[in-house]
Amino acid sequence: MCRSDRGIRGYAKGVTMKYKLLVVEDDGVIAEEVKHHLEKWGYEVRCVQDFQNVMGEFAAWGPQLVLMDIGLPFFNGYYWCAQIRQVSQVPIIFVSSAGDNMNIVMAVNMGGDDFVTKPFELEVLAAKIQAMLRRTYAFRGQTNVMEYDGMVLDLTDAVLYVNEEKLDLTKNEFRILQILFENAGKTVSREAIMKRLWDNDCFVDDNTLTVNMTRLRKKLEAVERGQMIHTKKGLGYCIGEVG
Repeated sequence: MCRSDRGIRGYAKGVTMKYKLLVVEDDGVIAEEVKHHLEKWGYEVRCVQDFQNVMGEFAAWGPQLVLMDIGLPFFNGYYWCAQIRQVSQVPIIFVSSAGDNMNIVMAVNMGGDDFVTKPFELEVLAAKIQAMLRRTYAFRGQTNVMEYDGMVLDLTDAVLYVNEEKLDLTKNEFRILQILFENAGKTVSREAIMKRLWDNDCFVDDNTLTVNMTRLRKKLEAVERGQMIHTKKGLGYCIGEVG
């Protein structure tokens, strides 16, 4: 595979994107060096800036892999790994100078998928990331979460996370949100939504769709996101600014 192809996979069926990586490293020099190197491999990389709000930055970025240091300000990497595991099964690679057996075992027990000991060669780290992404996503066809404006839609458990609030969704509510997340910034017609539900053996008539949308909005209101779904009169529904 040539370098220009590295980091490129499908996020949703038929859609091409670069893998997004999140670097949780408080040493700014190391973080920027890793970011710069991995971007050469074709990845989109973001480094955490607010170490009191790692989950917020995780939700906002929606990465397909996380690089996690152990020794961090406020809360250590084990804590943030456990927090991520409550909402996502995204691969987490620990990168730390604390490479003794006890820390490696702890990292695995907390939900880590691999461990790289500092100091490390950047090429070795990139190779490990590439292998982890290939194992995780090559045969899956899509990632198991979608993100929009700090919200994480878990495609496996059909739940929505807003900050650290968990919203349980009905099957129809989940499918409606999934359609809107897939088309963020675009208006989706009522007919298209109903057809999608019909294709999934869950037919709803026009009035039933309205009822489902009303219930979904009420749930979103409970987490102060009641205005997230916009109605375009005579056209359909959308989230985000329509381009």
